[in-house]
Amino acid sequence: MKKAALVATLGSLSMLACAQNDAPATPKQAAAAPAAAAAPAPKAGSADARAIEAVRKLNPQVRVEHVAAAPLPGFRELVVGGQTLYVSDDGQYLLQGSLYDLRQQKDLSDATLANLRKRLLAEVPKSERIVFAPANPRYTVSVFTDVECGYCRKLHNDIAEYNKLGIAVEYLAFPRMGPASEDFRIMEAVWCSNDRNKALTDSKNGKKPQATRCNNPVMAHWNLGRRVGLQGTPMIIAENGVAAPGYLSPAQLKQWLDTVLAGQ
Repeated sequence: MKKAALVATLGSLSMLACAQNDAPATPKQAAAAPAAAAAPAPKAGSADARAIEAVRKLNPQVRVEHVAAAPLPGFRELVVGGQTLYVSDDGQYLLQGSLYDLRQQKDLSDATLANLRKRLLAEVPKSERIVFAPANPRYTVSVFTDVECGYCRKLHNDIAEYNKLGIAVEYLAFPRMGPASEDFRIMEAVWCSNDRNKALTDSKNGKKPQATRCNNPVMAHWNLGRRVGLQGTPMIIAENGVAAPGYLSPAQLKQWLDTVLAGQ
């Protein structure tokens, strides 16, 4: 049983490493990609360093986005490939899963991921997003989208309704089939179009844009989606980094934003 659990952990970390190292960007894509900074190297011999070393013993290729003292005494908190891990200060024990504070009624693992998402998304300029916004938005969400995704199309069909409710939608690309797919090439063509908003709308309605190549951020967005823990599209992220539980209708999204951004 213990051996099976260790194998599962190894497999999970292996997939996370693959997610971070798959499909190197072409020179044109790399030119558009922002520099991806992992957590700075901690002092040798520190609890942070021991935690990173422990994780890398399971898989040397994992990228650690964040390491700090965990809310759980005696443990360090790490973010690897969009997952929060907890490693004992001596580097002997590793926990996977959500850490929940019963007193505060709060998922502390989600809070850590939200802070990471907020930081990483702040590095993506508006010029690299496709924006559908009302004149004076009350809320702005970042949405990882795929032109072939049914719920992504459903969301986009109602884009005017989101805007009427004061919600600005800023799209990032996440072609789920990966860099070698036709889906990926379509999304590159969308981002290379002279009118990206129209090209995105057309592509979601089954009309492929003219194949065009340019410096584009699609690969950078795809890698970013994996780093922030994307598990499906559309992934909707509020300004504070909190991710919605999947697709939400215009009214549902407004209600959700009222809740997660209350007092902010």
